[in-house]
Formats: sequence, C-alpha cells, structure tokens
Amino acid sequence: MSFPKIRMRRLRRTESIRRMMRQVRLSPDDLIHPLFVQEGISEPISIPSMPKVYRLSAEQAVKDVKEVAGLGIPAVILFGIPSKKDEKGSSAYDKNGVVQDTVRRIKNELGEGIVVITDLCLCEYTSHGHCGVLKDGEVVNDETLEVLGKVAVSQAESGADIVAPSGMIDGQVKAIRDALDREGYTDTAIMAYSAKFASAFYSPFRDAADSVPQTGDRSSYQMDYSNPDEAMREIELDIEEGADIVMVKPALAYLDLIHRAKYHFKTPIAAYSVSGEYSLVKAAAEKGWVDEKKIVLEILTAVKRAGADLILTYHAKDAARWLATGK
Repeated sequence: MSFPKIRMRRLRRTESIRRMMRQVRLSPDDLIHPLFVQEGISEPISIPSMPKVYRLSAEQAVKDVKEVAGLGIPAVILFGIPSKKDEKGSSAYDKNGVVQDTVRRIKNELGEGIVVITDLCLCEYTSHGHCGVLKDGEVVNDETLEVLGKVAVSQAESGADIVAPSGMIDGQVKAIRDALDREGYTDTAIMAYSAKFASAFYSPFRDAADSVPQTGDRSSYQMDYSNPDEAMREIELDIEEGADIVMVKPALAYLDLIHRAKYHFKTPIAAYSVSGEYSLVKAAAEKGWVDEKKIVLEILTAVKRAGADLILTYHAKDAARWLATGK
C-alpha cells in the first residue's frame, strides 16, 4: 500500500504522538561530565575558548561533582593540571597528585554515588606536552607503557572506578591491564580511547588542560582522519587486550565510525563530543545564530543514534537540566 492509504504524517501530528513514537531517547544516564582539576589554585579559572568551563581546585571539583550527581549524570572524567611538570610526566603517578587527591575527596563524599573515571595520559604532566616519553623528538612507545602502568595503579589506589588511557600508544591497554591485575585491581575497568584522531577539534581542550605540544604535533600516534579501517583495527586490538569500553573521539565528525564500531563489536561504545564541538556551538549561540538547547540535544541524540552507549560532553549538565525540565 502507498499514499493515500499510507500517510506518514499521521504519527507526527501532535507533540504527544511524536513523543510516544520516539525511537532514540537521550537520557542523563548516557552522559559523562568532564572536568579539569588544577593543583595549587584557590579560585576557579575560566577558559576563554570554552565558555562556562573552568579549571577547579580539588575542593571545588567535589562541589561540582555533587551537582553532577544531583542532575542524574552517573559519571565524571577527571583531567589533571599539576603544578610541576617534567620530561617523563612523573607527577601523573604521584600518590598525592592532583587527580589522585581529587578522586579520594570525591569518593569520601559520594562513594558509589558517582562513577569516577580518570584520564590516563601524560600530555598534561610532561614539560614537552606530548603523550609519552620523548627521545630525540619522538614518543618512545615501550618506555611510555611502563609509565602508564604506574599511573593506572596510582589512580586505582586512589579509588578510580575506571581508568581511561588516551595517548594512542601501542599496547597501552595490555600494559595497563597487566599492571592493575598484578596489584590486585582486577575490578578497575578500562575505557580505552581506541580510535582517537589527530583532530583540529581539540584546540580549546589544549588550552584548558595546558597540554599544547612544545614541538611538532601528535600525528605520529593519533590517527589520520581518513582511515576508517585502521580505526576498526585499533578498536579490535584494544578489545583483545582487555578494554571494557572503547571510544571514538571526536564524535560529531565521526558518526560513521561510531555506527560501524557498534555494528561490529559487542562492547560498550563511548564517544567524546570534544572541546571544539562545544566551543563552536557556544560561539554560534552567543551570537544568536543557533538555539543552543535545540542544537545540543539534536547533536547528542545523533551521537546516541549512531550507536554510542556513553557520551562525554561539556554540555552534560545543561543537557541533563534540559532533559529533566524541558527548559
């Protein structure tokens, strides 16, 4: 049968009918809130390229996480900015480091009421700004793995529920899983940045995390955005090495890869709606060119529709409020 007996608009006629027929439903449960924690500050530091995003002290981060939990968002991911950096990023595995201290404070206040994920990379902690140990201008893979294992253990000791290696270092998931298991942290999960692309969408984040490379770029370890098959191979390898959750980053320009990963792998898929995506929307909204609420919810629904089970987004708190109140 076809028109006039079939009229597709019948099920679009009213808001109540449209709501009843909705196939993909975005929820605060789908969201992860990123936050930046800086050592040695007493007041929040605004990030000009990311309006309404701040670097926070550990104490301020706890307040922010309480707000997040109150909005029904189940998880946060922490990025640390230390007061001291060195060539190997040794402050990343300091038991009293900024992330470790913040995790302990959050867990003391909220316990299992929030999932705490810790970004596991060295770029915020190294003086050169690269994601691993640097020799002769190149990130050396295997020496970096040893450092990542130390970082993972220190984060797990502090109470992190999930560690999230983001450096795209070959073998990082296996090295981290082995290190955690040796120390008895078999229940600490790994969310691997498995398909992380060398993207122009990261610029505001690098301002926020103080992680701009001092020389060169990250194209030798992050992926070329023209290579979808390579992305699938990276995801498959991370699953084989023990990743519990795999990620595609960025999100909006890579919906095809989110969908492909969801179709091929029976593993939870995360997608990171990154700083550039956030800042583009914020800039357009501030000029009145777009309706921020409508465009954010449309983008996040598209990411979920593509197949993401979890979405890391700087719009998490606003989105949760909009979803709860419709305002």
